Amino acid sequence: MKIICIGRNYAAHIEELKNEKPSDPVVFLKPDTSVLLKKQPFFMPDFSNDVHHEIEFIIKINRIGKHINPKFAHKYYDEVSVGIDFTARDVQNELRAKGLPWECSKAFDGATVLGKWVSKSKFPDISNVNFKLYKNDVVVQDGFTKLMLYSVDELIAYVSKYFTLKIGDIIFTGTPAGVSPVAVNDQLKGYLEEEEMFHIKVK
Repeated sequence: MKIICIGRNYAAHIEELKNEKPSDPVVFLKPDTSVLLKKQPFFMPDFSNDVHHEIEFIIKINRIGKHINPKFAHKYYDEVSVGIDFTARDVQNELRAKGLPWECSKAFDGATVLGKWVSKSKFPDISNVNFKLYKNDVVVQDGFTKLMLYSVDELIAYVSKYFTLKIGDIIFTGTPAGVSPVAVNDQLKGYLEEEEMFHIKVK
């Protein structure tokens, strides 16, 4: 299983971090060791003083595919959820300033939260789904898939040009605006429409 992440896919998030709008999707990978185990808290890493939450709409690939045509991309997943791409922002900023890859800031152990999976058939239109992150019962990120610069089907097609997609692969489709630091004892809850998909504590 590989975790394929898309950066800078929401205009408001690009603006809040003062990044440039990409001409193509920004792609990076996470190892499966980054996945936070079920019912485990997220432990703040000792190498960062500025870890941010980034909630994202995620999909799970259900068949092998390469060079997928966008019009057929919808056939390659049938389960969706939300997850968190935890980011050590101070580490990321230092790496970016040196022109180096981001993995040490995003692919560390526990940096990937996966919500429970549900059938995409529950939603009339995947291109217009709402998802939210609550921090200590306050909404801090409120996103809609319709605001993505590149749709789910476009992302599947683009990624499959470079990587063969395999059953069980997961695609994180980008985070909306509202990223901010987490602190010890924070409670984080992720929702897809009105359904809670995960609930974790920060330690």
